[in-house]
Amino acid sequence: MQTCHSDFGLIQSILLKSATEAFQSQEKINEEWKKLNYTEKVAFEASVKEYNQFKAIFKNQDAEIHLLPKSISSLDSIYCRDAALATDFGLILCNMGKEARRSEPHAIEEYCLQNGIQIFGKVEAPGTCEGGDMCWLDEKTLAVGHTYRTNLEGIRQLRGLLEPKGIEVFQVELPHYKGPSDVFHLMSIISPLDKDLALVYSPLMPIYFRNELLKRGFQLVECAEEEFDSMGCNVLALAPRKCLVVEGNPITAQRLIESGCELITYAGNEISQKGCGGPTCLTRPLVREI
Repeated sequence: MQTCHSDFGLIQSILLKSATEAFQSQEKINEEWKKLNYTEKVAFEASVKEYNQFKAIFKNQDAEIHLLPKSISSLDSIYCRDAALATDFGLILCNMGKEARRSEPHAIEEYCLQNGIQIFGKVEAPGTCEGGDMCWLDEKTLAVGHTYRTNLEGIRQLRGLLEPKGIEVFQVELPHYKGPSDVFHLMSIISPLDKDLALVYSPLMPIYFRNELLKRGFQLVECAEEEFDSMGCNVLALAPRKCLVVEGNPITAQRLIESGCELITYAGNEISQKGCGGPTCLTRPLVREI
């Protein structure tokens, strides 16, 4: 199967990892949640119920769903976006910046080889990169955050793969913010929603990157400051201006509606809020209709 690069086209095929397969048991959660810097301990049974409702949204969209199997991995493997980047040429497998997540790209590689999903390349040590630090601004431009999870060598390898294909890798320097232990990705501050619309959190956005978005014709919807920590800026485009959002961010939701977006909400107390991973983090779209 050929993948494609877009962060706002209609999702036709998607890779997921369920709470059942990622969290596995309450015992595993009890052992790992503090070490992984979760804000609270996840309740396993409640997370399974939440995830089943989350997955049903994609079934209702008639998307083809690929479910990753259980593997030797941390709780964080539920946030499957981070382990790979989808391009028109196949998946690029990441090399995770968080040590506890290093096995995840290999698990995705095995699944892809078994299920006919094309792999284009991989980032290898000493390079690191995570999917949460990458988003497509258009068909020829990939924005990549330089963060504690994605280093300069990882970005160099991405350029080596993509620039021969005519793709610009636009590097975005992100701040220290809460430090190396925090999950702070490029997509913590931007969610593309259409070819000319993006949700952003400007207080943590480099001026040159924000100006570049305006120069490219993007309308910017501002995430409410009081809703940033509850992942108000983490929104998944199911299709252009059709947005999947986690419950609990009413100010930002209203701003999206006023910008012409249709919203679908899901309960994410267990699967999103406690592990700091919203709907973009929980999904790796493979094919989108442009």
